Amino acid sequence: MVPFSFAGEEWLLGADRALYRPRDAALLLADLHLEKASFFARHGQMLPPYDSRATLEGVALAIRRTGARRVFCLGDSFHDNHGPQRLEPHAAGMLAALTRAVDWVWITGNHDSRAEAAAGGTLVDEIEIGGVILRHQARRGETRAELSGHYHPRLHLTVRGRRIVRPCLVASASETGGQRMILPAFGSLTGGMDAADPAILAAMQPAQAIDALIAAGGKVARFPLWRAAA
Repeated sequence: MVPFSFAGEEWLLGADRALYRPRDAALLLADLHLEKASFFARHGQMLPPYDSRATLEGVALAIRRTGARRVFCLGDSFHDNHGPQRLEPHAAGMLAALTRAVDWVWITGNHDSRAEAAAGGTLVDEIEIGGVILRHQARRGETRAELSGHYHPRLHLTVRGRRIVRPCLVASASETGGQRMILPAFGSLTGGMDAADPAILAAMQPAQAIDALIAAGGKVARFPLWRAAA
């Protein structure tokens, strides 16, 4: 994982789209969208039914790599409120083992307002840890340090004539010194929104600068998305 500074302290960003804060051994993940495939199957669109298992394997690996003792899931952890009941036995066992092994906190999202209550751990609408607000969707006008998900941001680049799309963080800084970030989706079956989409840029206001961040080459690469007029 690659170190970088946010809200006055060091964090680590993984290529797997996980965010880790060493100070309190906290792993942060956004938008798992567990049981998305089974949701679509119920509505006639058949997809391979292994997305939850793949996502939870990624979560388990991130916990092992970081040694995390706390996990915060920033909303839309299930694709809908009935997702926990559709977990096949293997995936259900994986999730139960994970929520028993660490201090697990679910933050409610727009897809799953109460689903996680049936999956172990603690359920909250939002929470503050070490001066940083954790919630599902960025709140326009927020002046405190904030981490959120919801938008599944992806950076679109053209390199040597080739179009490249990568999940990314979106980070903003304001003239009052506040910092905010939107995490990429961690789920194995999640699409994404262009990081420079007007909806994302609007959600991060007020800001002086908005950038996309990607872990690459042993550092966090920063790509400007928006700057306030001089």
